Amino acid sequence: MEAFLFSTLSVAIAEIGDKTQLLALVLAARYRRFWPVTLGILVATLLNHGLAGWLGELLAGLMSPETQRWVIIASFVAVAIWALVPDKLDEDDKPASSAHGAFIATLIAFFLVEIGDKTQVATVILAARYHDLLAVVGGSTLGMLLANVPVVALGGRFAGKLPLHWARWAAAAIFLTLAVLLWLRVV
Repeated sequence: MEAFLFSTLSVAIAEIGDKTQLLALVLAARYRRFWPVTLGILVATLLNHGLAGWLGELLAGLMSPETQRWVIIASFVAVAIWALVPDKLDEDDKPASSAHGAFIATLIAFFLVEIGDKTQVATVILAARYHDLLAVVGGSTLGMLLANVPVVALGGRFAGKLPLHWARWAAAAIFLTLAVLLWLRVV
């Protein structure tokens, strides 16, 4: 349960103001179809974070427990610092019109934009730390949905009013706290 909750909370907060959240806003504005966009985000995240979690477990199996501990501590600190960097959606990241509809466009665009993103990296780290693939992928996927579904539902009406700098600081604090707790051998 701890793996699921940490994954949900850390990814939900880290996702606020992230480029994939901005992409969700663009997709919601372009297609104005809640369910196809939301389902595209869900499927893309399950695929992307499933692969990330599998990679995390694979990498964890290749290291000694002590080496793994220090790599995870360093990774949590790196993600904490990365969380403080504001994201923007580049022109190249905006989805092109798709004849296959909102679902396919969302699925492809969201999967590709999420590659190498801090929430994907966090999923790799969390899977390596907790060795519970289903809990980590389920939690990280729920975190992505908690951050993105309201954006799709509200379509940007309130997006400009969210205090994104506070969300970035909260995400950084969570990852730094996890690093310290692991360093102290509390978790």
